[in-house]
Amino acid sequence: MDRDYTNLARQVERLNYLKSRPKISGKIKLDFADFEVQEDLGFSPSGCGDHIFVSVTKKGLTTTDVAKKISEVSGHKFSSIGYSGMKDKNGECTQWFSFPLTDDVETILSSIESANLSVVKSQLNERKLKIGSHQRNFFKITIRNCVGGQDNFEDRLLAIREHGVPNYFGTQRFGHEMQNVAAFYESIISEENSVLTTINANRNKVNYKTRGIQISAARAFLFNQVLSTRLSMKNWTTYLPGDVLNLDGTESYFLLGSDDEREKTQRRLDMFDINISGPLAGIINSKNKYVTRSKAADIELGSFSKYEELLNGLQRVNVMASRRPLRFRAENLQWSWIDRNTLVIKFSLRKGCYATSLLREVCLFD
Repeated sequence: MDRDYTNLARQVERLNYLKSRPKISGKIKLDFADFEVQEDLGFSPSGCGDHIFVSVTKKGLTTTDVAKKISEVSGHKFSSIGYSGMKDKNGECTQWFSFPLTDDVETILSSIESANLSVVKSQLNERKLKIGSHQRNFFKITIRNCVGGQDNFEDRLLAIREHGVPNYFGTQRFGHEMQNVAAFYESIISEENSVLTTINANRNKVNYKTRGIQISAARAFLFNQVLSTRLSMKNWTTYLPGDVLNLDGTESYFLLGSDDEREKTQRRLDMFDINISGPLAGIINSKNKYVTRSKAADIELGSFSKYEELLNGLQRVNVMASRRPLRFRAENLQWSWIDRNTLVIKFSLRKGCYATSLLREVCLFD
């Protein structure tokens, strides 16, 4: 296998774009307030129970930093601190955490506050906040020092509004210079260890959580290759025979009963009612009805052809294949100019979608 994918910057540049590689540029995150994120759980804490839900706004801190601070101040184990998703360190991000109820809640809440961390509100709930519990995130992003003309920025934003955003896995999934994918390759499917058949066989070398991160990165890498290929063929939003389709905003997938439905299906695609899906590689269960066929299958197999070791490695560790939509919609996408060189973009994304994938389509960042 060609290992030059370990150079993250070069690999990201190779992935195709919705329109083309931007010739316009700007700067983000010159200030924490330039990258605002607000997490929306999609539900309200119940107001009773044995856990405290606390909403905080952080600046210059990772989600893990905040969880560790709550653990230290409250005296609870780190594993008992709950949060739904990781939020950017270099931004002004509001998100929820949880910890077990104690008698000195007010003292704990006041003690975790600092110049870069403030408590917004808190409320009781019956259960701990679990990973992936939130519904969406709201973004307000300021791009400064824009170069290339306002019309060119707006053309790209209009294309995003019309067609959606390529649902690439963001660079944070892969680690610094693709280290998570490289680690999977080296530790699981290198020539020296080619007979490894299960995760347990390598248990002493890598802990379960780290191995999971590596497997997830390898699957994300392969998914990105399929999406990039379909973008280059200009059919990432066009139904092809054999495509597995996704009902927008759900985990539901389906195949067409017959090609007679193609015209109706394309209309639904154009309306964002459904999406074409791509593969998260692994073992295909014989009971899995939703496997690509015909032209769609040929594209996926062709995209995987350079990376057979990765594909085989995922099968050796018994990860099951699944699907992911090839695009996502930036809900309520709006933009305005503060001045001729400063653009503000507002939108919301469902969980699992990356703002970095949207920004990548807008312009290059210095």
